[in-house]
Amino acid sequence: MAIATSAEYQEMLDRAKQNRFAYPALNVSSSQTLNAALAGLQAAGSDGIIQVSTGGADYWSGSTIKHRVTGALAFAAFAREVAKNYDIKVALHTDHCAEDQLDGFVRPLLELSAERVKAGGESIFNSHMWDGSAIALDRNLEIAKELLAKTHNVGAVLEIEVGAVGGEEDGVEGAIDEHLYTTVEDGQKTVEALGLGENGRYIAALTFGNVHGVYKPGNVHLRPELLEEIQREIGTKYGKENPFDLVFHGGSGSTEQEIADAVSFGVIKMNIDTDTQYAFTRPVVNHMLKNYDGVLRVDGEVGNKKLYDPRNWGASAEAGMAARVVEAANQLGSAGKSSW
Repeated sequence: MAIATSAEYQEMLDRAKQNRFAYPALNVSSSQTLNAALAGLQAAGSDGIIQVSTGGADYWSGSTIKHRVTGALAFAAFAREVAKNYDIKVALHTDHCAEDQLDGFVRPLLELSAERVKAGGESIFNSHMWDGSAIALDRNLEIAKELLAKTHNVGAVLEIEVGAVGGEEDGVEGAIDEHLYTTVEDGQKTVEALGLGENGRYIAALTFGNVHGVYKPGNVHLRPELLEEIQREIGTKYGKENPFDLVFHGGSGSTEQEIADAVSFGVIKMNIDTDTQYAFTRPVVNHMLKNYDGVLRVDGEVGNKKLYDPRNWGASAEAGMAARVVEAANQLGSAGKSSW
């Protein structure tokens, strides 16, 4: 199959919400990690979302170039070609983008998509994230309103963050404090600024103690019941069950019960990055340690070309990441639900 069209992505989100499951949203930074993500989704029989961050887009353009618009376009073009070989649907998304990065990433990508749509084509990306978690909520929503009009214009979806995710993600760092917990009042302000779909579709990362990165058990206190409270209070006011389409950020190390609870309260997309990075790297470490005498040229020896060929250890890295993607699809309930 191929990359989802704008209409198909809307259908994907509706299906997840109606059937109470969530899509794995997988960060990739190279053709290898993209292939691993696709292989994992295919093995799980799951549709999914593949995304690139500002730093990931920099890397896609070349580690010495770091031109994120070029990198994002290269990622999207490569994904559109290789995804044709799989039996699943995948949406393309740009991840966290702070205010000082918008003019060099999301805004020019939206302008390019607008040109493509005007010519009768599809938006380059199915969705874009605006990360205003580091600034005041009023300013966050002001920018979100501007971007929502632009994403709606090209048939794309806007992702926002209300509250703050702790830890660091591509240069955006959040403190681990009370701002990790979105309030009902925050949800109300969001609806007043953006509406509930009539001005364009958006999905919201309402925070409930989320922290980027991975931490030992007990160091992060997730409270997914906050999502239920916000959905209930806002839903009652506007006469709409589970009015928000929710995103789960900073979920590395979450328990299966915490994930299940979040999904039951309306989460339809869960970002997975730290865990897949580890799953990709761990087999490489294993290969190098087991075959150190073959991958190194020392003491006059020449090593073993078959062992240091990047295709050899790269394939094991992709397999390791793909297995973690299957695990995520099973946890989120999306496994076996691709039905195109």
